[in-house]
Amino acid sequence: MTWLIILGVVAVIGFIHRPASAEAAEVTDVIAGDVARFNGDPTQIDWITNAICYASGVYQVDPLLITAVMETESHFNFQSFSYMGAIGLMQLMPDTAAGLGYNPYDPLENVVGGTAYLRRCLDSFAGYGDYAVTDAVAAYNAGIGAVQEYGGCPPYAETQDYVVKVNNSYTQLLNTYYYY
Repeated sequence: MTWLIILGVVAVIGFIHRPASAEAAEVTDVIAGDVARFNGDPTQIDWITNAICYASGVYQVDPLLITAVMETESHFNFQSFSYMGAIGLMQLMPDTAAGLGYNPYDPLENVVGGTAYLRRCLDSFAGYGDYAVTDAVAAYNAGIGAVQEYGGCPPYAETQDYVVKVNNSYTQLLNTYYYY
């Protein structure tokens, strides 16, 4: 139980910490820089950056949060597949994608569908106070039902590790954005 409290506090601090004053970078430059750390193809870097920004606008989700989730899910690899059957950049499960009305095999629909699911997760936990984003990220990995069942991040090692990785990536992206 102590591990969950520590995990929650670490995640909350990372998700809500924003410096009071600093010169901000262009969000597209921050996203492209992060994508380039994992994917060296300039055409793919540009495409992924634009897809993230497009999906962000459609579903009103922070593009840096989308980037952090995508980095953790696939390291920006279009061909990424998981042993559980998740597909593409946002590692969408086929049933989840179908329920959202998206084709997970189409790269743009994968990004937009993943963002739609992230939006659903964020909306599902909007009333959870300080842990809302942490729980939404946990739900992206473990499912909304699992987070609801446990009243927060489930006690699954994979999900707890996932939340920490997304938090670390998101914090790094925010720091780059604000201290560019």
